Amino acid sequence: MNKGDIIIYACVIIGAGIGLALGSALPGVLVGLGIGYLVKWSMKSEK
Repeated sequence: MNKGDIIIYACVIIGAGIGLALGSALPGVLVGLGIGYLVKWSMKSEK
């Protein structure tokens, strides 16, 4: 497992937690997944 995957997993877990606090986990998971991929992509493009 590389650093990019860990960032995606962390964003998904954080998104799920926020989604549960707001009443529905699935939208939070999807937003977290999108943010995780954007962060991974931005880290890849900086190298």
